[in-house]
Order: sequence, then C-alpha cells, then structure tokens
Amino acid sequence: MKSFIRYFLAVLLIALGIMLVLSNIGLIAFDFNAAWLYIYPTFFVVIGCKWLLDYWKRRGGSWIFGSLFLVAGSLLLLDRFEYISFTLGDIFKLWPLLIIYVGFLLIGRKKYFVTYSSKDEDFYTDKSQKSHNSSFFSVGSYEYTSPNWKLEPMNLNNMAGDFYFDFSKAFIPEKRTPVSISSLAGDVTILIPEDVPFKVHASVKSGDIEVVGKNVDGINRSLDYETEDYEHAVQKIDFHIRLKAGSIRIDYV
Repeated sequence: MKSFIRYFLAVLLIALGIMLVLSNIGLIAFDFNAAWLYIYPTFFVVIGCKWLLDYWKRRGGSWIFGSLFLVAGSLLLLDRFEYISFTLGDIFKLWPLLIIYVGFLLIGRKKYFVTYSSKDEDFYTDKSQKSHNSSFFSVGSYEYTSPNWKLEPMNLNNMAGDFYFDFSKAFIPEKRTPVSISSLAGDVTILIPEDVPFKVHASVKSGDIEVVGKNVDGINRSLDYETEDYEHAVQKIDFHIRLKAGSIRIDYV
C-alpha cells in the first residue's frame, strides 16, 4: 500500500510539473480540474505497467491487477482525447475481463501431470511462537525480499493480491515454521534454497500449481510435496496454500 501511494504521488507530481511547464511557455491553458481528468488515468496506466513489469521479472507485482489498471487507464485516456466514450462509471463494463483471466489461468505448459491426495493435513501454529497474521478483507501484495528478513509463523489471508517470497534472503530458524496462505485471487511465488527442507499442501479452485518441476493445472487441483530430508530435519518450512483463482509457484534458487 505504501508503494502504491508513493507511485501515485510520483505520477501526480510529474504530470503536474509537465502541465505547469507547458502552461508557462504558452502551449496550453492550465486548469487543475481539467488536468486531473488526465492525471489519474495516466496514473492507472503507469501503475499497471509497473505491476506487470514486476510480475514478469518475478519481483512481485500482479498480472491481473496490472492488466486491469492498464486497460482501464488506457480507455480513460482515449476518452479524454475523444477517440471513444468511457468514464469511471463504465469500469464495471470490464467485468468480462474476469472470464479472460480465468481462461489464461487454465492455459499452462504441462511438465508433469501428478495426482496427489486432496485431503487436508493438520496445520497448526505453535502458540509459543510469534505469528504473523493478516485480515481476509485486505487487498494488496506481500513481498518478502529484504536482506536477512526473519521467518516467523505466518497466517496470511487476502481477498486479492500476490505473494512473493525469496527465502534465499531469509533468516530461517532451526525449527519447524508453518506458513499458511489463503486468497480468493492472486499468484503465489516462492523461491527457496535447495538445502532448506520443506513440505507443501497447495490447492486451487481454478489455476495451476508448480512445485520444483511438478505441475498440475485446471479446476479443483491440489498438490502435496515433501523433500526427502524433511522428516528428520530441524530447520524446515511447512507450507499450506489455498487459492480460489490464481497460480502457485515454488522454485529452487
């Protein structure tokens, strides 16, 4: 959320500065109310491009929200330049994009088709450990990429947004650490060193799952995976991931 506000202010200041320069040299007549009609669509386009770029570079971001902001902002700008008629009130007309998103989520390259049990396993958080929790009513992305960030038990719930973890940069304690992630829509990307034992139970209602080369996709899919040394390891991570729509990726780094 902080980065969202920062980018909004950055685009606002840049656009305002450009408008003032053009006004001072007599190219345009500056009117802030009129300028605002161009500023916020431009912001939508910029933040949409930023989220898409971050997603493609695997630095977080979101292809769903990125494309939505890009499309909405572009249509608003086309309206401002009188190519089409489109206002904020027309954004609800973009609901068919949800169908397109689900379609893309169902398309994927199958490396392996693995059938695993869909039964839920016991998943708990040690009450003696500090737990990182979030509200299911939140919207936004989670990124854990800071150098030496400390891994603690997590119970992350989100209505919509992406999750990005780089465990190669984390301080991982010598104990079993549970990480639970639940979201209606979004993508989960996890990078983990090969020497860190882990197990995962992942499920999606619509989308795909890929865990270190094993892949399932489609409707109502689940995948369970456990490294060979997990059972007897002291330092290990237990993932429990549930998405309604989206993708789950766990890769070695």
